[in-house]
Order: sequence, then structure tokens, then C-alpha cells
Amino acid sequence: MTLTPPASHSRAANYIALMRLDKPIGIYLLLWPTLWALWLAAHGLPDFRVLAIFVIGVVLMRSAGCVINDYADRHFDGAVARTRDRPLAAGRISGREALTLFAALTCASFVLVLFTNTLTISLSFAGAALAAGYPFAKRFTHLPQVVLGAAFGWCIPMAYAAQANALTMEAWLLFVANLCWTVAYDTEYAIVDRDDDLRIGIKSTAILFGSYDRAAIGALQFMSLMLLAYCGVRAQLHWPFHLSLVGAAVLFGYQQWLIRANDRDACFVAFKHNHFVGATVFIGIALGFAW
Repeated sequence: MTLTPPASHSRAANYIALMRLDKPIGIYLLLWPTLWALWLAAHGLPDFRVLAIFVIGVVLMRSAGCVINDYADRHFDGAVARTRDRPLAAGRISGREALTLFAALTCASFVLVLFTNTLTISLSFAGAALAAGYPFAKRFTHLPQVVLGAAFGWCIPMAYAAQANALTMEAWLLFVANLCWTVAYDTEYAIVDRDDDLRIGIKSTAILFGSYDRAAIGALQFMSLMLLAYCGVRAQLHWPFHLSLVGAAVLFGYQQWLIRANDRDACFVAFKHNHFVGATVFIGIALGFAW
């Protein structure tokens, strides 16, 4: 006998799906550069209070980003195979409910920031603007992935501000390294939807790069590794960090193999594979200070 789940359970499941808490890859991709920055800013283990604030903030802001993204795309998602069953596109959650949830998540994140310092609080306004603006960028530019990279990377100057109360050259180098990495992996993600995006008029780097998408992704991955290596030299990280970059390069090589034929499923696997890249670099940073 099939039992119909209670309405409250169904409602909760829709909110979880709207925030993408059932698909945590985005949390990982935001968490790893946050941890890179906290460890580098502290030259080792960061303050536990700051660490807790940023880990919770990552979950809240990634969830908020997913909500506002689906709100912005609610009239487009139904025409895309991968997104047509999302709660807003399918009508299981209203636009007003989504905006209320976005506001609640953003306010909760801001409350966390209030436990840091003035510099971090000031930077948080730019971070919120980037998170809210990214979903609309794809209407006006073929570079929405750059806006996403800035939004995801804004955790880096904020982490430096919270941990060290300063924005060093190292912080901005790390920000650009993460920007390059984010554009690379989100282009892999955008390839999955490229045919649908062309049909409905949505812009992306996957469309901009066209047949040169694999070369562009490779160039961005290379620049990311070079900038990370320079950050490591400036921070005087020991050999485990540089070994981790070799590991990241191997992982990037595997992604290049996966996307060689522009197969949608393979490109999506390559995108999710970046979780391991972020983890590898973080392990290298942590051991580079501890060794």
C-alpha cells in the first residue's frame, strides 16, 4: 500500500529542494575557499569562533543564493530539462514564499557577521549584493560565471577581515585564483544546459567560448594553480601544499578527459569533481602550516 506523505513533510521537502540542501555540492565549492582563506589568514588553525561563524554562514548564504537564483529563473526553468521540476518552476512554492525565505536566510547570515568586526560587516554588504545580482547577470552578459566567481570568492576577503582584520595582497591573489577556478567549473556546469540556454536566450561562458570551451577551461585551471602556488610562496607554506597543487593538476587533467566530447552527463560529473580539487588544496594548506 502506498502512503501519501503528510502535507507538512511535502512542504519541508520542497523548501529543502529550493535551498538545494539535498544537493550539497554548492556548499562544498563555497566552503573550501572559505577554509583556504581562514587558514592562510591565521597562518594555521583559525579562531574557532570565526571558523564556526563562516561554516554556518556558508550554508546559509549558499542556500540564499539558490533561492534567489530559482526566483530569478522561475519563468525559464520549466523550459530546461535539468531544472523543470524545481519547486518554483513546478509551482509547488510561490514567488512570495521564495523571497521571504531569501530574506530570512540573508538576515540570519548578517546576524552572524555582526559577531565579527567592522571591516567584515562592511564587506558583507558587497557580498550580499553579488549573491543577489548573479542570477540576473545571465540576461545581460555572457559572463555570469564571472559574477558567480566574485560572489563565491567574496568569502575570501571576508575571512581575512574576520580572522586578521586586514585585507592583504595575499587575500586578493587568492580571490582571483578562486575566481578563475569558479569560472572554469561553472563553465563545465553551463555546458550541460547550453542547448537549452541557446533556445531560451540565456547567456553563459559555455556559449561565449563555444568550440574553445575546453581550452578556455584549461587556461582558467592553469591560472588558478599558478596563483595558488604564488600564494603558497608568499605564505611560506611547506612542501605538502605544493604537492597538493600537483594533485589538483592531476584532477584537472581528469576533468579535461571527462569533458573531451562535451557530453552533458560527463560535464556534470566533471563539475561535481571540483569538490575533490577544493579538498585537496585545503589539505595542502593545512599540512603546509602544520608540517
